[in-house]
Amino acid sequence: MSTLNSNAGASRSTLAPSGTNGHRPKSALIPTNNVTLKEGGTVRTRIDPTLTVEDVVRQLCVNLKVTEPASNFALRDRDTDELVVDENLRKVIKNKTHLKLVNASNIEAAETVQKLRMRDERTLRLSLFSLQKFIKEDGFAQEFLNRGGLRELVDVIDSQHGHNALAYALTSMQNLMDHDYGWSTLDDAFIYKVVQILSSSNSLVNVCRPATAILKKLVEADPTNAPGPLVASSSRSPPVAPPGSVYRYGFQVVFEQMRKVKGSLETVVNRLGSADTAMALHSMMLINSLLSHVNDDRWDEFISELEQLNVRKAVVRLMSDHTTDELTSSILDFQANIVRVTYRKKSTLVEPEVEPAHNTALQYIWNCSKVQEGRDDEGEVLKWRKLGFMSESLLQEFQDVGVLGLDCLRHFVQDDPEFFSKIVLEQLSRPEERRCPIARASNEMVELLAEYWAIYAPQYSTSTAYQPLLLNFYKVHALATNFFLRMWNESGSAAADFTRVVALARSQVNVALKRENLRAWHEVEHDFLDCEYRAVRDRQMKELEAEDDLLSKVPVRNLRAKVANEAREFVRQQRIQCLLQGAWFVNGIPTSTTNSARRPHAAWRFLRLDNGLKYLHYVDSAVKFPVRNGLEDLPDRIEIAAISQIATGTCAPPSNIIRDHVDLPPASTLAASPLSFSLLSANEGSLADQVAPDQARWADWTDGLNMVRKDSGHVTSEETASYVQALTEIGLKIKLLDLSGAKVDIPSGLVAGPPPTNTDFFFSDLGA
Repeated sequence: MSTLNSNAGASRSTLAPSGTNGHRPKSALIPTNNVTLKEGGTVRTRIDPTLTVEDVVRQLCVNLKVTEPASNFALRDRDTDELVVDENLRKVIKNKTHLKLVNASNIEAAETVQKLRMRDERTLRLSLFSLQKFIKEDGFAQEFLNRGGLRELVDVIDSQHGHNALAYALTSMQNLMDHDYGWSTLDDAFIYKVVQILSSSNSLVNVCRPATAILKKLVEADPTNAPGPLVASSSRSPPVAPPGSVYRYGFQVVFEQMRKVKGSLETVVNRLGSADTAMALHSMMLINSLLSHVNDDRWDEFISELEQLNVRKAVVRLMSDHTTDELTSSILDFQANIVRVTYRKKSTLVEPEVEPAHNTALQYIWNCSKVQEGRDDEGEVLKWRKLGFMSESLLQEFQDVGVLGLDCLRHFVQDDPEFFSKIVLEQLSRPEERRCPIARASNEMVELLAEYWAIYAPQYSTSTAYQPLLLNFYKVHALATNFFLRMWNESGSAAADFTRVVALARSQVNVALKRENLRAWHEVEHDFLDCEYRAVRDRQMKELEAEDDLLSKVPVRNLRAKVANEAREFVRQQRIQCLLQGAWFVNGIPTSTTNSARRPHAAWRFLRLDNGLKYLHYVDSAVKFPVRNGLEDLPDRIEIAAISQIATGTCAPPSNIIRDHVDLPPASTLAASPLSFSLLSANEGSLADQVAPDQARWADWTDGLNMVRKDSGHVTSEETASYVQALTEIGLKIKLLDLSGAKVDIPSGLVAGPPPTNTDFFFSDLGA
């Protein structure tokens, strides 16, 4: 930029629309802004708020007798480097922001690329520091990419200069990836390098945070997440993104590189315990993204590795160590992901002849029992029935609980193999009708716990609180199974009493696991291990008096699960419809100490979700106005993928706003409104701070936004959770009325017959 001819510190001018000769009747009402020149001088000027930024810069250059074209210059906030554009010009004038005249974005981008090529250590570090902020701007990013800046940035990351330079470079790449263009050429070598940096014990926190965020973005850049129609490569192949699209990566691409670096996933899990909250948050978000996007080919391998790394234990520790809004949402996301993982295990058949892992687990259980095979009275093999199964067909025995049931039984045995052998041999020493069917009891406890935690493969979880015991499913299952065995022995039960003992266990599960987020583990253990049979029986009898026994029957429980899924989907569609219609919100003032200085420049904001569920479009306005259908009136947008969580109770409405709804609380003090929420980004802080006009609108939008996020699966409000529960109960009762009205007898359980021995059969036409 050429030298500006001005009397630094003494020059004063008024920038007004052409034709007014700089004279305005109310010019005294226009605030005065200081503008610092590149060389350090400062001029004071009044800027007409009706001008465009382009006009302001052009007139400023004319007044200062700049010989270069005005298009070479731009205005920025001197303190924050925020680019002044038409949308925020009024705000900076009103706030008397100290501005600076700088290179235009395209020139700044060209110079930055040139400096990156120089590789001078000091110049490189300073350029990367500025690049972190400038790369967020579309104009700068486009020119940076056109000049080959991406390749230079990748080379800087690959060459690993000092820690600070590397941190700035990774953060710049992370911010560049917030744009949905320009980084489709990142290859496996780059991803491998980022995984190496992430896994290195020498990497500092400020390096690991952006590295983790980059991997998360790559995982989510899956072809199925691409906006617009997808191109299917063939009828059997997954969809692929159009040429040049950044949505060409996904779980498979990232996980392949993570497998090449030993201990990379372990490092991510270990960092959940980081003293740096932001590092823990980034690690939690990456794990959630991997869980949400894992494909079928790698599902078993990935889930198995996560389990071996005790990720659940690490998250349970996070529940007690951290109470920040940022982590709360991610922990609830993780819980929802675990529900989906648990359901998938429960619905995966146990096939020892097909899956070596299933056969290995079953063989381990059998060996620990120290029982010998035998023959029954009819000469048939007697093996698995000795452990308490009803038949020798393991496919049939685990049909309702799947691999989850097998894993639970294996963990039960693994906790104390000697105890398992002892109780099996003890039961075999009794008369057959008095034996406790241990394996069958184990599977029944799996069913009870799955029912309690609503393991129904939901698209989202209705739990609004932490569920540490859900994350300890195997340990709780072991407690419940031991409780069943003890009740069986203390009550002197026989084979015909199995259902009755199951009812006792169901009653105890409901009592012991209630309000699990507030209970210590030893209290839960006490409820299962030290309770007396008579007390449990008396309580259960009272419960039976208050409820219909019909609801405890297996077919009805299965029907409840189906109705619950339908209720969840209905509520999800209702919430999304609210987002598609759009609504007005008050622009709130953040109450946190870090963001309290950020005040909205307009009182109202209208938000609307696009039909592709990819972007949240909005417009800010001093007054509410009728917004047309579509997106024409909504010039700005927030990418849903950029929202890491929806925090609630975060901001207050401005004190001078004219409220048109009685539910909006007074704002005499800067206290967070219970109707407020913020859309938080992992690296940019808050993307939006809003206050809803009423409780219903707040519930619709906080839960609706959580439902459309790719790595989320939980609701925020008790209203939505209660709504799903009410719809489930009403739907169930309506269906049961249909059955009872037709006097259909509902059995306690259905036993499937043995599978056909061959394929030489056909289904008859019942209508014939």
